[in-house]
Amino acid sequence: MKLGVLFSGGKDSTYASYLAGKENELTCLISLFSENQESYMFHTPNIKLVEKQAQKMNLPILIEKTKGVKEIELKDLENAIKKAKKEFKIQGIVTGALHSEYQASRVKKICGKLKLKCINPLWHKDEISYLRELIENKFKIIIVGVFAYPLDESWLGREIDNSFITDVKELKEKYKIHPAGEGGEFETFVLNCPLFKKPLKITDKKISGGKNSWKMEIEVE
Repeated sequence: MKLGVLFSGGKDSTYASYLAGKENELTCLISLFSENQESYMFHTPNIKLVEKQAQKMNLPILIEKTKGVKEIELKDLENAIKKAKKEFKIQGIVTGALHSEYQASRVKKICGKLKLKCINPLWHKDEISYLRELIENKFKIIIVGVFAYPLDESWLGREIDNSFITDVKELKEKYKIHPAGEGGEFETFVLNCPLFKKPLKITDKKISGGKNSWKMEIEVE
C-alpha cells in the first residue's frame, strides 16, 4: 500500500514511518508549518528542518502552511492530504498518535472523507516499552523543547537513552508527566534512524525561554 506520512520530524511520526514502512511503501511526507506555537494538532519546534530529514530519507515532502487556529487548521490538513493523494496516489495516511484521541479522531475523520486508510502504528503502546524500542532500533533522538514543571533548560539536547528513561519514569511517578511527552511536556527531533541514509549533524543551536517553557532551535547538515 502506498502511504503518506503526517511528518513533524519528532520521534512519534518518524518511528511510525519506520514501522509502517516495513510492510508498505512510504511514498511521501506531509508537513504542516503552523504559525501558532500552541497548535493543538501540529508540532512546531524546528519544523522547518523536516526538509533536511526528508532528504536523508530520500522521500518527497509536501509542505502546507496553516495559521494554526483550532479546528480551522484541520481544513488545511485536509487540503494537504488531498494534494498528496492526487500527486502521489497514496492509499493511506500514517500518524504518530500514541494516546491523543483529539488528534487521532480528527485525522481518521479526514481519511474517511477522502477514502484513505488511517494507520496508527503506535496507538496505545506502553510508553516505557515504546521508549526502549526507539533505543533498540537505533533511533538517535534529542529533546528540543520542554513545557512542563519540573523540566527545565538542562533537558534540552538530551538524547533519549536508558538514563533518560530512568529519569522520566521518576517524573511520571512524582509529577504525572507522560514519559513519551504525549501531553506536550516535551518535544523531540530525530537526528538519525534506520530510515536515514546518513545522520544529521547539529551545526548550531539557540536556546530561548524561561520558567517552565524552554526551546532549542537547531541548525543541521
